[in-house]
Amino acid sequence: TDMERSVKGEVISSTFDEPAQRHIQVAEMVLEKAKRLVEHKEDVVILLDSITRLARAYNLVVPTTGKVLSGGVDSSALHKPKRFFGAARNIEEGGSLTILATALTETGSRMDEVIFEEFKGTGNMELQLDRTLYERRIYPAIDVNRSNTRKEELLLSKEELDRIWILRRVLSPLNDVEAMELLVGKMKKTKNNKEFLESMNKG
Repeated sequence: TDMERSVKGEVISSTFDEPAQRHIQVAEMVLEKAKRLVEHKEDVVILLDSITRLARAYNLVVPTTGKVLSGGVDSSALHKPKRFFGAARNIEEGGSLTILATALTETGSRMDEVIFEEFKGTGNMELQLDRTLYERRIYPAIDVNRSNTRKEELLLSKEELDRIWILRRVLSPLNDVEAMELLVGKMKKTKNNKEFLESMNKG
């Protein structure tokens, strides 16, 4: 309910106490609706929390193949979550579908680690959250040095790209807390991305 009030979008949920089949049903319904909207030239964003739990649900439901990966994950259980994540695309003469999915790490579960490794590196962007920053109430709690965007040269001008590389070189030797505090401090002094990137040359 709180999410529905605070988000400008449609919130479709399946709570943790519902069966795995229900989680899968909701996820597949959302994806099919998104595809139809894209066909009608709409730009759609799905925020999935989380791809790990969706893969766990499929692992409970799919018929066993006998080929079990480390952590108790059936090899066939990851096929449909991968298809879900892989549905993101930009349609020529149509709309686009962007999927942002969270993945659980460092939970102590070997299954979660296996699922994470299967999806690691498959997206166009990875944003790593940092528990230390979160515990110190430093927001956004992002590990800047471990986060990245693939093919960013296709999204930015050469000048913007050069300035981002300067920024990364400045942040690289710093620990997570120092990097985020420096980044937030710089951002607070500027009105937009253009001003922020231009400030890279001013120290």
